[in-house]
Amino acid sequence: MSRILCPLCRQPLQRQPAVWKCAWGHSFDVAREGYVNLLPVQHKNSLEPGDSVEMVLARREFLQAGYYQPLREACVALLTPLGAQALLDVGCGEGYYTGALTAAAPEVIGLDIAKPAIRLAAKRFRNITWLVGSAALLPLADASVDIVCSLFSQLQIAEMQRVLKPGGHVLVVTPAADHLWSVREQLFDTVQPHEPDKFLAGFEGGFELHTRQEVRVSLSLEQAALRQLLEMTPYAWKAKPEKRAALEGRETFFTQAAFSLMLLRKM
Repeated sequence: MSRILCPLCRQPLQRQPAVWKCAWGHSFDVAREGYVNLLPVQHKNSLEPGDSVEMVLARREFLQAGYYQPLREACVALLTPLGAQALLDVGCGEGYYTGALTAAAPEVIGLDIAKPAIRLAAKRFRNITWLVGSAALLPLADASVDIVCSLFSQLQIAEMQRVLKPGGHVLVVTPAADHLWSVREQLFDTVQPHEPDKFLAGFEGGFELHTRQEVRVSLSLEQAALRQLLEMTPYAWKAKPEKRAALEGRETFFTQAAFSLMLLRKM
């Protein structure tokens, strides 16, 4: 039985090289790059939902330069000992982290609502199932995966719980309290610490905290990398244009990235 469901009727999709079909006759073409779009127009909240092309490209260039490699390695190290068979990465973006998670499970599914991100991911990582889809209504069967990952994406906890097998795990990665603090000091008059603990409240009753750790990375950013970082974060949208312009004009900037990793087990 297929893990992946038709987004229209919720029947299993039978996967063929060029098209995926359900028993009710709904079909979804496999794109030239290898991904499948399972986001019907009635499930969209805008014409082009998710991250823009500019944000996706900036994130790809920044991540490929290796600045956040310690975080990727920490995720793999945390998940590999679990012995999972199937892993779902929700909000996977262009696949920088997802591509490394094949070390933690033989079957990896990457899902994002942004088609430009999935297109880039599918071009690079051919051994992963790439889906354009909604995290609010995952096109996966109940109890069908061992691990769900959510790195910097919105948490749809009920859906995560539904698709996880009993005893399965969720990995949540969020900014730690002082993530990019010096960057934020340049952009805002007042800086508030991030609150990673607020995400744990939604998991109470259905999950238990298994492991928690922080990853810290010192960054020395040349001007191009600094601009890419700003483009891929929400900070730049909220900052005053003159403050962003002043920061982007810096030749070199030093800061520290800090991440909170929380591994939770479904009870």
